[in-house]
Amino acid sequence: MDKYDIEKLRNLPIEGVAQRLGLRVERHKSLCPFHEDSHPSLSFKVSKNTCRCFVCMTQSIGPIDLVMRHLGKDFKEACRWLADEHNIILDEWKPAQTDEVQKPFDATRFERFFERPWLLPEARKFLFDERRIDPRVVRWCRLTSWKDKQGVPWLQIPYYNREGKLVGVQNRNLNYHQPESNPPLPSPSGEGSGVRPPRFRFPQGSHCGIYNLPVLNLLRPGEPLWITEGCSDCWAMLSAGHKAIAIPSATLLTRDDAQQLSIIHSPLDQRSLATNGTQEFSITFHMYPDNDLPGERLFLQLQRVLPTLQRHQLPPGCKDYSDYYLQNRSRGLSP
Repeated sequence: MDKYDIEKLRNLPIEGVAQRLGLRVERHKSLCPFHEDSHPSLSFKVSKNTCRCFVCMTQSIGPIDLVMRHLGKDFKEACRWLADEHNIILDEWKPAQTDEVQKPFDATRFERFFERPWLLPEARKFLFDERRIDPRVVRWCRLTSWKDKQGVPWLQIPYYNREGKLVGVQNRNLNYHQPESNPPLPSPSGEGSGVRPPRFRFPQGSHCGIYNLPVLNLLRPGEPLWITEGCSDCWAMLSAGHKAIAIPSATLLTRDDAQQLSIIHSPLDQRSLATNGTQEFSITFHMYPDNDLPGERLFLQLQRVLPTLQRHQLPPGCKDYSDYYLQNRSRGLSP
């Protein structure tokens, strides 16, 4: 984890972090979880991205310190929790830096895994029982799975560019939220225990930017394109019968991703002519922002790139589109 990663975590909106921790924030205040509090005494200063309880704190603290104190985690564990909760990919999987130049992504090494996808029982449970993803979507996205030497099951997610070329692979730890099934790895010295396997891993050189770009080739004139946050929401949106792509993270819209979206939005790319001969956009862009501050911030970032982006409101109690999709599936409704 380098300074850039830590800075991304420190810049997470502190009120959003507090809400993810279960605190109810209203008018920049909440009940302080660190002492018996009947009147909200934990104050949030959005301009400085800090909070402080003037009853039990001697100084203000930021997002990382708030997680450390609230969950009883050390610095590294708090950073990992923040990254996972906000879909920030830390570079902890990378080998130690040396004078050797890192090799580019070797697509030929991984292409064969997605030609005949195989789903372990853990992957089937995650996709079909927990997420209720349509099997046709799983086949379209070519999801597969594998187990490492420690017995940890991983869901393997391929990233393709618009032309269908494999450009990256994301591995998702299916045991991450089950500590008893996700034991710490042995330390390099072989003594004691090391860190637990992370939530995500990426092969060297993987370019995991906008997800599901090949769906753009199936869009018909005037058809809506939905933008989601993360692969899981994208699978849910596809399962609901919509065409969708996904932004990797609510906290970071990269320059490359923004440029790719601008190209999709451009009239030249869409090649659509109105009856009067003038160019107009044939794709309409839609989004259900996550019900939190990072989700709202991502929508505003995307709206600057896609001025025609239309906002849709999730109902109360739904954190993201996956929640909304599952809620409607349980009621027998169409999301």
